[in-house]
Formats: sequence, structure tokens, C-alpha cells
Amino acid sequence: MISLKSTEWTLMCLSFASLLFAGAGVMASGHSPVRVIAIKGYDTVAYFKDGKAIKGSEAFSFDWHNMTWYFLSGENRELFSASPEKYAPQYDGYCAWALTEERKAVTDPEVWTIVDGKLYLNCSKEAYEKWSRDIPGNIKKADMNWSKLSGGK
Repeated sequence: MISLKSTEWTLMCLSFASLLFAGAGVMASGHSPVRVIAIKGYDTVAYFKDGKAIKGSEAFSFDWHNMTWYFLSGENRELFSASPEKYAPQYDGYCAWALTEERKAVTDPEVWTIVDGKLYLNCSKEAYEKWSRDIPGNIKKADMNWSKLSGGK
């Protein structure tokens, strides 16, 4: 006769094994449990709609391009999800100036500009000042370098 403790032990072992296999499947498929938050949690749609850098909320998030994007509202999330290329910053949010020098640099979401309907971020006010001396030329350089650094994305 099987005791209650033996049944509980068996169920506990089976539960533990299923958790291990579920976790192994996620890791084996290349998915990471760590979420990359795009542009430090700022709402990329707000740059276009509100003309300023505004932090988004985890409550209004959307996964795109291997990153999680936060938004100020459900409306902004919907606008982004319908057309992410329209609102996402250029170069996956890396510094536009750094890319003219063939390198990636994390940006300061408070240092930005929109040129021809595209959002560009920079890593500092100093980088923005250098970049803004020749915006068309620097965009051309950064575009070429981004193509090399991103594998043609």
C-alpha cells in the first residue's frame, strides 16, 4: 500500500522535474529570461507626439526587435505596434555621433532630435553638438557604419 507521504514525494519530484525541463527548453531555444529595456524605458512615441522625452510605464509595454519598449499610454503603445519603424530611434537607439566613428555607445534619452521624421539619440550633449555640425553628412556616415556593425539590419 502506498503511503500519503510517498505520493506527496512523487508529486513533488515530478513537479520539480517539469520545472527543470521547462527552463531547459527556454534556454535551449535561445530565449533569455532577461529583458532588454529599449532606450532606458522612455516612450519613443512621445518624442513625436509630445515633442519631449518622457518615461514610459511597464504597464504599457511592447516587445519588438529583441527589446521591450515602454509607453506612456495604451494609445502610444498601439501607435508603435502598428508601425514600429516609424517611431523607433535609428541605430537601435545607439548614439548617432558614435556611429559616425564606427562604434556603438549607449545613449542619453534626454539628448535627441528628429530629422526628416526619424528619431536620433546621442550619448551626451557634447556628442550632439559634434553631430549637429553636419547632420546630413553624419547621418550618411552613421548609416554606412550601422550597416557594417549591425550585419545589414
